[in-house]
Amino acid sequence: MREWICGRNAVYETLRAGRRHVFRLRLAQGVQEKGRLAEIIQICQQKGLPLERVARQQLDALNAGHQGIALEASGYPYCAMQDILARSENLSEPAFILILDALQDPQNLGTLLRTAECVGVHGVLLPLRQTVTVTPAVVNASSGASEHLLIAQTNLAQAIKTLKEAGIWVIGLESGVQAQSVEQVRLDGPLALVVGSEGQGMRSLTREACDVLMSLPMRGRVESLNAAVAGSVALYLAWQARRFS
Repeated sequence: MREWICGRNAVYETLRAGRRHVFRLRLAQGVQEKGRLAEIIQICQQKGLPLERVARQQLDALNAGHQGIALEASGYPYCAMQDILARSENLSEPAFILILDALQDPQNLGTLLRTAECVGVHGVLLPLRQTVTVTPAVVNASSGASEHLLIAQTNLAQAIKTLKEAGIWVIGLESGVQAQSVEQVRLDGPLALVVGSEGQGMRSLTREACDVLMSLPMRGRVESLNAAVAGSVALYLAWQARRFS
């Protein structure tokens, strides 16, 4: 399967990560070839990648937010969950995993992937069904961070069982009365943070599989944070608990 990745950061990080097969680059005619765009062109020349200068309308047909550039590439290279656990072991770090339970919004997924890459998670787990996947829109929303992450699609119930057997604490982000405050939850050891979907939160089987539910403190009048913001805050709290190592 081939797809078009648009946007300068998304294209740059896809090329820099080098995890996909890439076939050709399209540039809008008349675009100024400097800055990040010049870096992309240089990488393509080094790779011997065909470069086509086309009318802007051709890129408009691919993606309205193309920023004058589009890269034809193979589909996203998902990994196995064992690859994520192996990364933690190879780095001699306590496991740090993000589980996203049935997110629906590409922008939210992109935001969470960008945060996850920033704080150094070892990998991300997505369910097999009823979820947004790593599409070109998600790559763009993550500013290309998705290309540097290990992301697996798996049966979450089975995956959580495997994580627990490996001694990894599974913490579900929840705003209900059963949730403990963040001050009561240890975030410095091996952990998998679970973030639910935008409207319904975690599915019941996922919630029941968590070792503990954790809520974020809120002072204002708005009822709750959205999935991407809440998940990003929790990821940074976990990274802080690890002394930003």
